[in-house]
Amino acid sequence: MTMNHPEEDSCKAQRAVQSVEVGGRLLLALAANPEPMLLKELAAKADLPSSRAHPYLVSFSRLGFVRQDPGSGRYALGPSALQMGLTALHQLEPIQAVQPIAEALAAETGQAVAIAVWGNLGPTVIRMMDALHPLHVAMRAGTVMAPFGTATGRAFVAVMGPEQISDALSGTALGFEGEQRSFDLKNYGNQIDEARAELRQHGCVRAVGNPIPGVNAFSAPVFDHERRPALVLTLLGREDHVSASWDSPKAEAIRRAARETSTQLGYRA
Repeated sequence: MTMNHPEEDSCKAQRAVQSVEVGGRLLLALAANPEPMLLKELAAKADLPSSRAHPYLVSFSRLGFVRQDPGSGRYALGPSALQMGLTALHQLEPIQAVQPIAEALAAETGQAVAIAVWGNLGPTVIRMMDALHPLHVAMRAGTVMAPFGTATGRAFVAVMGPEQISDALSGTALGFEGEQRSFDLKNYGNQIDEARAELRQHGCVRAVGNPIPGVNAFSAPVFDHERRPALVLTLLGREDHVSASWDSPKAEAIRRAARETSTQLGYRA
């Protein structure tokens, strides 16, 4: 009976893992490129010589992870890759994806961070990470935010469809009690346009001393793999800790966190 030395087993394991990583670079290159590619182009994207890339592509083709067009010879992701991606998306919950990112954002900045979704009544906070510094704000899980007077609400309004906004804001979200009243979105057209312009230009929206004097906030929407708004991330804090500048570290931090979460949810710009 042949005995394997631990050093030999370790080397074999490292070779096997390295092989997977090398082949994986080809799959990642295909995933990052919307158009099918010729072998030479694909190999270059994966930083491999064509002669080394080809055997991997043959194996991936047999497994269905890669397909080659018989006419052009170009490579693209195959049905197995599609199925794997769909399964991963079905298993991924937006809240599970954003939670650790939001916690890291709060720890990194020392500021309060809120996660909100668009509920039946409008923008609704579902998670709240407290700031390191005392911050007296009426935000907690279950709080419905004003759609036009808060950064969280404005971030949603900037990306939601008119019908969704009208449905939610025709009742309790506007402070009406009892029977719902009619809601004319045209009255808020300028505010919607302003929020959308901010988001396009800066990648987030902000609220400066409003609705709480002395407190600034930045909010950015998170999108899923179907390019739909899944939730909004908000960072807020006292004005001496959270500058209102679009180029401030806090503004960049919220943009980065939203991009990271969107990427995890399968969003591609």
